[in-house]
Amino acid sequence: MKLLSIGIAFSALLIAPMASARDAGIASTIHTMMDGFNKGDVAAVKALHVTDPVIVDNVAPFAWSGAGSFDKWLGDLAKSEAAAGKSDGKVWFGDAADEQISGDRAYVTTPCSYTYKQGGKTMRESGFMAFVLVKQGAAWKVASWSWASPAGAEVK
Repeated sequence: MKLLSIGIAFSALLIAPMASARDAGIASTIHTMMDGFNKGDVAAVKALHVTDPVIVDNVAPFAWSGAGSFDKWLGDLAKSEAAAGKSDGKVWFGDAADEQISGDRAYVTTPCSYTYKQGGKTMRESGFMAFVLVKQGAAWKVASWSWASPAGAEVK
């Protein structure tokens, strides 16, 4: 039993530094993206991305890449939201649940939610975002993101 306790304590010492070893620049990029969406500052959000990001979202046609991918996604999102009667959308990205960095590239997953009005009700989709970021100079830019959540449920 004593050996087990020592093993658990030693493991905790090894895990603790890894759990807190997060890159502040990555978190800043992701949270600045969230703030930009919530303020309706599309130009600021777009500026956080590489020129032609890969985007996967639960809006048809579901995947965008290549020239103009951000603008095409934004247009398709606007059409989908209008057709579904959604308004007043706000996103939330939590702290990284997983963060892997290799040189100038990073893979990050975060819990997320999208809260909006639809049919006079407040609705929420909760799930995860997966980001791929690349370091360009001193800044981390979003190269790809993928939204994963079930359909919205009424907030009670």
